Amino acid sequence: MVIDQGKKVTIKEKIDKDMVAAAKAKDKIWLGSLRLMKTAIHNREIDAHRELNDTELMQVFSSLVKQRQDSIDQFKKGNRQDLVEKEEAELKVIKGFMPEQMSGEEIEAEISRAISETGATGIKDMGKVMKALVPRTTGKADGKLVSELVKKRLSA
Repeated sequence: MVIDQGKKVTIKEKIDKDMVAAAKAKDKIWLGSLRLMKTAIHNREIDAHRELNDTELMQVFSSLVKQRQDSIDQFKKGNRQDLVEKEEAELKVIKGFMPEQMSGEEIEAEISRAISETGATGIKDMGKVMKALVPRTTGKADGKLVSELVKKRLSA
């Protein structure tokens, strides 16, 4: 398949292209990670009964990152360095498809913006603030951290 020069390559097309390159390079970790990503996307699309948009793809990748990080912690506790290295390699591939992570200042600025946009005054408004924040921070910041910062800000 020839991709038109004027057309932007989608994330899914990049994954497919990278899978071919990984197969040719006989890089099992890279290929396995890409297959894992493609399967996760496919499963989420089946659940949604439609193709995912870029924000939803970042949500899929974020959950894969979280899974890898949890696995790394567990394998370290179990003294399984071989599995830690495998998970870290997969994590690196997945993160390569995600945007650059937001700094603490950027997250705080987005929280302030969301609070002022929603008119939030206390912890009871956390849901409204998170609803406004999630599309702007997905894939760019850890959701748990964002949630904790919002809670702290609204509790003050």
